[in-house]
Parts: sequence; structure tokens; C-alpha cells
Amino acid sequence: MFYRKKLPYAIAALLACSGAWGEESTHTAALSSAELETANVTLTAPVVVTATRQEQNSFDLPVSIDAVSGETIRDGQLQVNLSETANRVPGVVVNNRNNPAQDLAVQIRGFGARSAFGVRGVRLYADGIPMTMPDGQGQTGTFNLDTAKRVEYLRGPFSALYGNSSGGVVQIFTQDGPDDPTLSGGLTFGSYDTRRATLGFAGDNDGFNYVLNASTYRSDGYRDQSDTRRDTLHGKFGFRLGDATRLTLVATALNQPDNEDPQGLNARQLKQDRTQANPNSLKFDTRVNRRHEQVGATLEHDVTPDDTLRLMAYYGQRENEQYQSISIAAQRNDLNGGGVATIDREFWGTDLRWSHKGKLGEMPWNFTVGVNYDRMEDDRKGYENFVANVAFGSMPNVDCGATVGGKPVVCGVKGNLRRDETNTASNFDQYLQVAIDLTARLNVSAGVRHSRVSFDNKDRYVNINVYTEPGGALAQRTNPNDSGSVTFRKTTPVIGAVFKVTDTFNLYANAGESFETPTFVEMAYKSTGSGLNLDLKPAKSRQYEIGAKWMLGEGTLLNAALYRIDTDDEIVVLQQAGGRTVYQNVDSSERKGFELSLDSRLPYGFSAYLGYSYLDAEFTSAFKACKPFVGAQTTCLLSVPANIETIQSGADIPGTYKHTFFGELAWKYQPLGFSTALEVKANSQTFVAFKPEYGKADGYATVSWRGGFVQKVGHWKFSEFARIENLFDREYVGSVRVGDLNGSYYEPAPTRNWLLGINASYQF
Repeated sequence: MFYRKKLPYAIAALLACSGAWGEESTHTAALSSAELETANVTLTAPVVVTATRQEQNSFDLPVSIDAVSGETIRDGQLQVNLSETANRVPGVVVNNRNNPAQDLAVQIRGFGARSAFGVRGVRLYADGIPMTMPDGQGQTGTFNLDTAKRVEYLRGPFSALYGNSSGGVVQIFTQDGPDDPTLSGGLTFGSYDTRRATLGFAGDNDGFNYVLNASTYRSDGYRDQSDTRRDTLHGKFGFRLGDATRLTLVATALNQPDNEDPQGLNARQLKQDRTQANPNSLKFDTRVNRRHEQVGATLEHDVTPDDTLRLMAYYGQRENEQYQSISIAAQRNDLNGGGVATIDREFWGTDLRWSHKGKLGEMPWNFTVGVNYDRMEDDRKGYENFVANVAFGSMPNVDCGATVGGKPVVCGVKGNLRRDETNTASNFDQYLQVAIDLTARLNVSAGVRHSRVSFDNKDRYVNINVYTEPGGALAQRTNPNDSGSVTFRKTTPVIGAVFKVTDTFNLYANAGESFETPTFVEMAYKSTGSGLNLDLKPAKSRQYEIGAKWMLGEGTLLNAALYRIDTDDEIVVLQQAGGRTVYQNVDSSERKGFELSLDSRLPYGFSAYLGYSYLDAEFTSAFKACKPFVGAQTTCLLSVPANIETIQSGADIPGTYKHTFFGELAWKYQPLGFSTALEVKANSQTFVAFKPEYGKADGYATVSWRGGFVQKVGHWKFSEFARIENLFDREYVGSVRVGDLNGSYYEPAPTRNWLLGINASYQF
């Protein structure tokens, strides 16, 4: 109850302290040289943008926000996945699923844990351009780590100022080009025939700043059916159009042809051979073809020295073709959309904001007010994942390879059309964010956002019953009209305060509300009847947080945060039937947690980093859900009581980790340009379904090592690195597929593996 009842009073207490501390601070004498040296540790706290939309030192903000620098992202890493460095941030879990057909699983304080694919519950941005669609789904595959200046991770209530699906915000920023034109390139090789090549060119020329990068990545993968190919192109171009006007263009392209999908394993398969693919993935040749192109522009104009107008606009296209392992028997059901899903997406949006900084009386303050609109339109189709030598609708109930019409049934190829619809989602939001220094010691920040999120589905595959058998219930088997529309509205306020106890010790508190609409995939079907699941409501959360930021000595920064999140209408799986997954709302859930990080620069070139988080995430009301399938079962129907069970209040939210830890001890020897580090990563166990008896991924700890050299010869700069991941060859599950009723929950992580890389750059 502390979080719910006491936290608003904690904010009030910070405000009340301003009288006692404010007067003293106005008479503070100049700092001594020793104090100045201590105060300069502020430089170790990164400057961030995501929290306030204005550049500010994270130490002075009443929020939990961390930034991983580009140097860290590229130091002895493959630079392909966000998971390589994200887990050093407390409260953030980014698991590499080691599945090239599926995007990373991203969690922030337990939000996003339910996602079966892509990112849910967490908003993604790249250089201020949203990578999360209006319905709340997102992907990190287009994040370019080669050119990253930093990646920011915002947790807590202030994430709500970014709108729908904002349990947290992850934003990547591209670095600017150097003063002199620089050509760079690199090669990386590793286990499982992994190889990667990059080429870049960047510089600055009389108000024209440019960064270009191209990369290609290949790997056979740790498991069978895991071949990967990813080609990317990224560019950022900055134009200074005058003393007060700046234009930035950002373009990104991604190509992933035939990335194989090994799918999850059940407990027996995991024990038998952790490197195998799910047998059904081989039978149906599960894989993904994906293309993504996007361009965005940001125009900033300083109207006065204190007022800036910013206009951002973007447009993109995305194509996705996924081959799934749905049995032929299930695909024969007229309610099934087939085993090959294709999406042809167009998306675009714009954001207009005005930022002001100045004084309100004698008090420094700033505010940002803006509006934004985003829209996506998916041309979604489904096809059978097999071809047979019979007329459409005459396929008997047989398996792949069976002889039909004198020829074998071929699976893993696109067959007859079984789904045809257009999904459209849009949002129109207005927001205001204000910060004011009430005294030299006390700053208050507040904000509010109003969101309107609309969904519309136009179904063109209606009243078709090609597989209805003679004497069957025609009205029940006919594919119904799934058209429908719905609009959600929500206003989310937040408030926070930071109290500067000393120049090197800050206390802060904040509180606010956030919400998360269901995505199109989650809203697509309901348990009975046709059309969108209009009974599915957005999840609504109330968040509370208190924290401390402390600079210790001359080179150590400590951050700590305690939080509570109460959620109404949590979105979870209800049932699966005929290839359709139905979602429901659970009345209430709660997340309570603690986060701690310690970043320290030690003598003799050493540095240390520790990050720890505790999360207790559970449902606080009972609900009903389908049991996992038994034997050859492929369908759960609510009309069959034996299929359904009650999940009691107090059950853990599956896929969340109570304890996570990251530690690093690094050493640099500048005379030789040598650096090395040991990394320790540990996660506690996590449950895979609503009840513990259905399985869990055991807790684990892994140790990794990296080391490298840097040389400068004239205009040339060379660097080489080696990395050994999972040094002690630990077998563990890297990610889980939450609530998979087929029981294929487990995605095993690689055992000990290695990387070798070499990079070179030439500065003209």
C-alpha cells in the first residue's frame, strides 16, 4: 500500500522542502576545488532527450532513464541485436530469441512479456521517428547499431507522454558525421558460420552533415532451420538552412529474405536435443521474408532564442510473408486463414511541436506542446501452406507427403487464398509537458496527453465454405464477415519532482497513468461470432515511483528506484481454435519492483558496472483460460468445460523474471590501445504459462569475455576484437514463448560461442 497511498505525499514532501532548502541554496558560496571535482562527475550521467523532449542531463530528471552509449554498443559486439547491451539497464529485458524469423522480445518492468512476436507494450523510436505502429506493435530490426550515438531506455510514468502502448520507451539516436570525411568498414566472423560486413562514410561539409552505413549479416544459427540473412542501409543527412533553421533526413532500408524459423521446443524436445528445430517447422518449412523501407524528415526553426518549432513527418512501407506450421487438418477448417500470412503495409505520420524555455517570474521553466497523427494500413492475406493435386476444397484430411490425386502433397509452399482483408489503425494525440525550477533545489515536471486510437477492418473473404463436408453445419463452418471498427480514447496525466539534497545527491518521485490498446492481431477474433473482438478493452495502468541518484566520489554514479504499477484489464490469451487466437481482459494485475545501478570509474584504467532489478508481477484477480493442449489436441473451445480452467489471483505473469543482474569489470591500457572486460548476466526462473505446473525456464548465469586493440597510423585507425560468449558453456533457455497452448514454450540459447572482428577507418 505504500506505493498507492504514500507516493503522492512523497511528491508533496519534496515540494514542501523547497522553502527550507531553497533559501539556503540561494546563499551557497562558490564550490571548493575538491567539491568542483566531485560535481564534475555529473559528466558521467548521460544527456538524454526522451524524458523531456529537450536535451538534459539525466541526473537532474525525476525519472528512471538510462542511455547506452555507441561506444558500449560497438565494443566487442556483433552489432546486430539490441539484446547485446540492453540487459545492462535495470528493469529492461531484451532476450535474443535466436530465431531469425522473429523479432526481439522486449520487456520494461514486465510490460511486453506476453508478446508472441515483435514488441508489445513498449514504444520504439529512431531519431524521433516512431517505429511502433498506431495499434501498439513494433519491431527493432531496423535499429542501426553501427551508427548509433546512444540508445535511451525510459521507464516509469513519464513514458505515458508518448501515448498508446507506453509501458516504457526505447529510442535510438544516430551519431553525427565527424568534422573530416571518414570512410570505415569492418568484418566479423564467428560460430555457426556467422559473418558480417559493414561499410560506412560520414563527414561534415559547410552545414551539410552526413552519415551513411550499409551492412550484410549471415549465419547458419545455433539450431537447425535457423539460416539468417539481413541486409541494411541507413543514412542521416543534416542541412543547416540558416542560422535558425535545421533540416534532418533519415532513411532506413531492411531486407530479410527467407529467414528460417526453428520455432519453440517442448520440454521433452529441449532435453533430447536443444539444437533441433521443432519437427513441424521442418515439415512446413517455416520461414519469413521481410522488407522495410522508411524515410523521415525533421525541420527545426528557432523562432526566438527561447522558442523552437519542430515539424517531423515520415513515410514507410513494410512487406512480411510468414510460413507457419498449422496442420493441414486445421487449415481445412473454413474458419482458418491458412498457413501463410502476408502483410503489405503502408504507414506514415507527422508531429508538430513548440518548445519554449525562459522564466516564469524568477523561476526558470520550459514547456513543450504538440500534436501528432500516425496511420498504418495493412493489406493482409492468408494462403494455404501446401499444394495438392486436387481441386480447391477437395483436399482430404491427410498429412504432408501423402499421395492425393496421384501426386504427393507438398508443404512449405504458398497455396490457395484463405484470407483477404484490410486493417487500418490511426491515432491522433495532443500533449503538453512542463518543467519548472521552483527553487534552486527543487524542480517539478508534469505533463498530459490525450490519445484517440481507431481501428477498422474490412474483410473481403466472406461466405466462403470450400471445405464444408456433406451434412456438415454449413452456417457454422462458413467463413464469416470479420469486418468491424472501434475507437479508444484516453487522457494520461503525469507529475514528478526532483529535490537536490546536495549538488551530488538527488531524490525524486513521480506518478501517472498509462494505457495499452490491443493490437490488430489481438483484436482480430472473438470466441463466438464474427468481427473484431470489440469486447477487448485497453489495459490501463497507474504508476508510482520514488528514486535516488547519487554521485559518489570522483567517478561513481548510483541510481536506485522503487516502483509500483496497478493495471486494470490486463490483456492475455483466452483460447486458440482453428488457427485463431482469442484474447481477453483480466480485471487486475500489479507489478512491484526495485532497480539499482552502479557505474564506477576506478584507478589504473579499471571500470565497473552493476545493474540489478527485482520484479514481482502477478495477477490480482481470478480469470478463466484454456488449458494447454494434450496429445493431438489442436483446438480449445469455451463450450467444452474440460478445456477451461480457473487461474487464481496471485498467479505470476508468465515470461517475467523476478531477478535480473548484469555486471561488468573492464580494463583499458591506453599505451597499447588495449581493452578487455568480463561480463556476467543472470536471470531468475520464469514461468511459461499461467500455472507453474505447465513448465518454467530455469534461472541461469553466464559469463562472457571480450578483448581488443586499437591502433592509429596517420589518417588510419584500426581495431580488432575477440569475444567469447557463454564462457563456461552453460545450457539455458534464452527466451520463452508465453502461453503457447501446443507446449512449444522454449527457445534455447547458444552454448559457448565466439566472435572475431576487425575494423578500419580512414580520415581524409
